[in-house]
Amino acid sequence: MAVAAAAENTTIPVNVGVVVDLDAQFLGGKIFLSCIKMALEDFYASHAHFKTRLVLHTRNSEHTVVGAASAALDLIKNVQVQAILGPVTSMQACFVINLGDQAHVPILSFSATSPSLTSLRSSYFFRLTQTDSYQVKAISAIVKHFGWRQVVPIYVDNTYGEGVIPFLIDALQDVDAHVPYRSVIPPSATDDQVGKELSNLMAMPTRVFIVHMTPKLSSSLFAKAKEIGMMSKGYVWILTNGVGNRLWSIRSVAPNSMQGVLGVETEVPITMELTNFRMKWKRQFQRDNPAIIDFDCDVFGLRAYDAAFALALAVEQVGNASFDFQKRNPSFNSTDLDTFKASQYGPKLVQALSKTTFKGLAGEFSLKDGQLQPSTFKIVNVNGNGGSLVAFWTPENGMVKTLNSTNISILSTSEKCDLTPIIWPGGSQSVPKGWEIPTNGKRLKIGVPMKVAFTEFVKVAKNHSTNTTDVTGFSIDVFKAALEVLPYDLPFDFIPFAKPDGTSTGTYNDLVYQVYLKKFDAVVGDITITANRSLYVDFTMPYTESGVVMVVPIVDTRSKNAWVFLKPLTWDLWLTTFCFFVYIGFVIWVLEHRINEDFRGPPSHQVGTSFWFSFSTMVFSHKERVVSNLGRFLMIIWVFVVLVLSQSYTANLASLLTAERLRPTVTDIKDLIRSGDSVGYMKNSFVHELLKQIGFDESKLKAMTSMEDCDQALSKGSEKGGITAFVNETPNIKLFLAKYCSKYTMIGPIFKTDGFAFVFPKRSPLVPDISQAILNVTEREKTMNIENKLFSQEGNCQDNSGPKVSSNILGLESFWGLFLIAGVASILALIIFVASFLYKQRHILKHAGVRAMFEIFNEKDLNSHAFKSSPQRNGSAGDQVEVKTSPNSNWRESPFSYSNHTDKDFVFLDGQETPSTTSHASPVVVPTTELARRYPRNA
Repeated sequence: MAVAAAAENTTIPVNVGVVVDLDAQFLGGKIFLSCIKMALEDFYASHAHFKTRLVLHTRNSEHTVVGAASAALDLIKNVQVQAILGPVTSMQACFVINLGDQAHVPILSFSATSPSLTSLRSSYFFRLTQTDSYQVKAISAIVKHFGWRQVVPIYVDNTYGEGVIPFLIDALQDVDAHVPYRSVIPPSATDDQVGKELSNLMAMPTRVFIVHMTPKLSSSLFAKAKEIGMMSKGYVWILTNGVGNRLWSIRSVAPNSMQGVLGVETEVPITMELTNFRMKWKRQFQRDNPAIIDFDCDVFGLRAYDAAFALALAVEQVGNASFDFQKRNPSFNSTDLDTFKASQYGPKLVQALSKTTFKGLAGEFSLKDGQLQPSTFKIVNVNGNGGSLVAFWTPENGMVKTLNSTNISILSTSEKCDLTPIIWPGGSQSVPKGWEIPTNGKRLKIGVPMKVAFTEFVKVAKNHSTNTTDVTGFSIDVFKAALEVLPYDLPFDFIPFAKPDGTSTGTYNDLVYQVYLKKFDAVVGDITITANRSLYVDFTMPYTESGVVMVVPIVDTRSKNAWVFLKPLTWDLWLTTFCFFVYIGFVIWVLEHRINEDFRGPPSHQVGTSFWFSFSTMVFSHKERVVSNLGRFLMIIWVFVVLVLSQSYTANLASLLTAERLRPTVTDIKDLIRSGDSVGYMKNSFVHELLKQIGFDESKLKAMTSMEDCDQALSKGSEKGGITAFVNETPNIKLFLAKYCSKYTMIGPIFKTDGFAFVFPKRSPLVPDISQAILNVTEREKTMNIENKLFSQEGNCQDNSGPKVSSNILGLESFWGLFLIAGVASILALIIFVASFLYKQRHILKHAGVRAMFEIFNEKDLNSHAFKSSPQRNGSAGDQVEVKTSPNSNWRESPFSYSNHTDKDFVFLDGQETPSTTSHASPVVVPTTELARRYPRNA
């Protein structure tokens, strides 16, 4: 007892203020105060040796800003507290923070979550709870996961409600979700005011709502929503953690009005210390407040506990410093605010608080720039009397299904992680699509263009008998077919974009802009997707082909001149063929002239025979025989090459002379710019701007109003005041060619566009549904039937997607393989012949030289089988000479063709000359008369 008393006498008391709502109807203030007191009890029980002791001075803020400011002013000026725990709400904190900043007294708020407080930039403000801006990523993750495109926030009209909205909208835009409307509820709104606002929301198509307000106002909101039918199937309600963390306080008021709601709560790790604290705290709180039955310590109560714990640690770290307050600046003003004194203890306490870290009941306690760092959120689904866990959200990995013991996500994040099944409002288990056409809402106003030309796509006609407007056409049929695929009804009315006299009100760009101005809910027609239009509207999936093309006249280019027979082949093919005729003739002569009488005679005769033999293979069979195997092998290949060439030539020449050859007059739009020709476009079309952008002069552009105008202008041509080409979108040109396919053809695309589509406002939830419906329709036979109906109205022409006939001239590239085969075969034959000849005459080459070889090459090869059947004269005939003449000419044989029987033949054997009067089969026999004279034995 003496030791304890001595310790108590040596402790240093430090005054600390507590500003909470202690009125009976606000249970939260009593819970916070109870947690603060228990925190100090637990702290000093475990830190009895600490010299400092916090002394609490509690003030009731009376749930008003003035009450909180008055309480803080009293604590700072009269009690001279060194720090203040509280106040509870963001509105109260805004003014109290300014007081603390002037008095150098740290303000530790454990429940003021509005991000707007950060803008005060006070170094004496410590937010010991998570700011509301941390949870917007978790909310946007929910919206992204379920693919909702439009969300309406419902928030209270004060600093707490407005502070998070800019952050929430930014987060939703990051996941491609749009906020078409903001619902603001006054803090003191009556049930009638809440019901009126909810009725306005009910008349809108959006069915996803994010509720950010106080628990008391939320209970009134959901009770009224239940009453008017907004807690039924198809609705989505998401609570921020300002309400989600206090679901226990709402369920007791409206237990059945929140079934199916999703809530975002701050995740608090379950620890042994937390479990023991809850048990101890409940016993203590019930003992202090026996009249209160339904109560719980939410995350804000745990934050209050950690705030008192952190403040006690920081005060102990500062120690026994000066607790005096001094005037900041001498002043003679008499107001309380101007005579504020500044604490000398505050700056040191701020530094100590900034460095304080520990593991609290609510999780890790660590401050950065005076704010608690973001932690994990959990997403719960309200059903029954409680809430079931759906998923977690972590700053590192986003939405995950489970966490491990260290509070780290263990499920790999994906775009679509599996969540626990959710019971939605109305007891539905199917995910709401997030929007619907209200039953009591207005019908969609759908604008349609007033067209003069190409009315096959959209045609507006006045029905005088019924005094109604009939809208028909290909685009209308596709739109209606898409609506039939939708799983819901979409009531609409077609409204022509026309003046009272029935003419068009403006261009297609003007029509599209009406959607941006909210005069039309959508536009249906032959509307082309362009980059400029997509800046302020959204397009569905295109339902036609894409691109801008031009149509030009076609002319018959059949050749009718005297030299048309040369056109089937290109000049390089003609030249190559001629060279090969000469080359093949030369090779055949080389292979045949020593053993074939048909290729012998005077030089001119041999040249003529060779060319005659080669070129005659083109048209008829020649009478000259080919006796060598190499020659026959080469002729088989060459005759095949000539056959292919002649047949191809014949077929192509016949095509040039008889087939219709239609070609476009222009193939490149740049040629029209260079030549200065006139070009047509459809009136009110965006094509006019495209043509000007690529360089066309305004005077060269002519607006067309109908297909008949286009036909007349194209028929005249630019020289006669018409046009050379007509430029329009692909579907329109195909429709034009369906009527005039025999006169024109299509060139392009010359510009890239994405085709025709339907127009809706930016981020309209109808766009993905209509796009999906268009895909379903285009994959079915119904679209083909609609297209066939469209084009069959104008005729039954073949495909006109390009020029009818391309060039048929045959080039060398088509036959180089044949020439390669013929060339390789001829070279191979020459190599074999030369090798065989040199081998047989190797003795002559060795002794007599190259000149003798050439002379022998020009002689007959008497050992050839071609001459063995010729009559031979006996050697006893004396000096008679037998002369053989060629059957093909009257020319005498060359001198080497004579056989002188008086001269003996010389046979070269092993380098010796041996006279012989008998014939020898194996030795090489040469004419002895001339060789003996030219090459004597003693030489």
